Amino acid sequence: MSSKMLKFVTTQKVTPPKRDASQRVDDFDEIYDDFELKTAEDQASRCSQCGVPFCQTNCPLHNNIPDWLMLTAEGRMEEAYRLSSQTNNMPEICGRICPQDRLCEGSCVIEKGFESVTIGAVEKHITETAFENGWVKPAAPTIERPESIGIVGAGPAGLAAAEMLRHKGYQVTIYDRYDRAGGLLIYGIPGFKLEKHVVERRQKLLEDGGVTFKLNTDIGVDMAFDEIRAAHNAVLIATGVYKARDIAAPGSGLDGIVPALDYLTASNRKSLGDVVVKFDSGELNAEGKDVVVIGGGDTAMDCVRTAIRQNARSVSCLYRRDRANMPGSQREVNNAEEEGVDFKWLSAPQAFMGDGTVRAVQAQRIHLGQVDATGRQVPQAIEGSSHDLPADMVIKALGFDPEDVPVMFGEEALAVSKWGTLSIDWRTMMTSLHGVFAAGDIVRGASLVVWGVRDGRDAAEQIDQWITAEITATPAQMANA
Repeated sequence: MSSKMLKFVTTQKVTPPKRDASQRVDDFDEIYDDFELKTAEDQASRCSQCGVPFCQTNCPLHNNIPDWLMLTAEGRMEEAYRLSSQTNNMPEICGRICPQDRLCEGSCVIEKGFESVTIGAVEKHITETAFENGWVKPAAPTIERPESIGIVGAGPAGLAAAEMLRHKGYQVTIYDRYDRAGGLLIYGIPGFKLEKHVVERRQKLLEDGGVTFKLNTDIGVDMAFDEIRAAHNAVLIATGVYKARDIAAPGSGLDGIVPALDYLTASNRKSLGDVVVKFDSGELNAEGKDVVVIGGGDTAMDCVRTAIRQNARSVSCLYRRDRANMPGSQREVNNAEEEGVDFKWLSAPQAFMGDGTVRAVQAQRIHLGQVDATGRQVPQAIEGSSHDLPADMVIKALGFDPEDVPVMFGEEALAVSKWGTLSIDWRTMMTSLHGVFAAGDIVRGASLVVWGVRDGRDAAEQIDQWITAEITATPAQMANA
């Protein structure tokens, strides 16, 4: 083992420099700086190189974390990048936005008194160093295959699958209904967590590697799903889930109550220089307003921190459980508190008050009761605890459900689960339609970017195996397929 490792006893955990809250709330730039080379090497050297690396086993991509930490500590940065990129198609993005406190860093076996290795920041540093030095290259397959793959959806799963298929020599076309590639990476996640040039850089890399993008193409409207199937040897559906969950409470139809994704998309488009009518009119702009965000996940954190940057008069987050039980990243909660967000723990909306336009949220306090079948305590309203919170804008960040893909695509034969996600054979990732595969949130439900990358990689492998089998199959085998 390298003598540079196991320094967690003598070297304290350090995170990348973070801009002061008073400065960072004035813009949408990322709040964390990159590590200096020496700091990255020092932090990587804190890895204990344990025999059973739980950081790796609890990463959806099973990244070779201990190995590329050791290579970083030894100053072998290009080798560290090569190893990192073997398992992850966008490590610079995962290093920025993955909830490491719930995944790799949260699984680190270093004793709590010494604190975990700063894995995410080192991962980001490795890949940014690789881009700076020209080590990141587009796909360059040794053999070009004649078969083509159509991918519906330019989010993490679709982009990851496209890159893997191009490495194998397939001709790949990505269709997306939006005008930019990236899905939630471009329109759902604010710039203070992920600056958009980082996503655009990945798109260019794919284009340079031979992937064709057909944007502004809404399947079922601009192009029939049958056309895509006819144009390609296989199709991958990776559309994600975008339908906002609603809340059943009196007054929920008042003006000023908006879905989180509509709000975040308007803000991101404005930052990208687009003309956004609903932003300019104030409908999706928090400036000067008392804002209440309902929800406790990372999308809710994105909303409250965006509202702060839009100069809202006040920003509150209403969540029915306590801090320890919220699903969002604790790192994001800390950042939001530093920036001035007021968290209303153990509170839930009861009704929305106003005459045509929302003016207040009637909330009630919550007690966490007995544990249910999911292992979580059941929120129970406390009688007589109703109180009003002033609100000119209410943002619903309650999660996302899948849209009705069979209806959207005009393909009723696409089977769906009881949750509305596409049903697949998990061994092959094929849907109920022959030669049509699915991956990402449209299969597993709203999840993390890293799971989208994992699913996209797995789908690419299954598509390759299926096409190879189809080519070698006898006519009788094909007839029985």
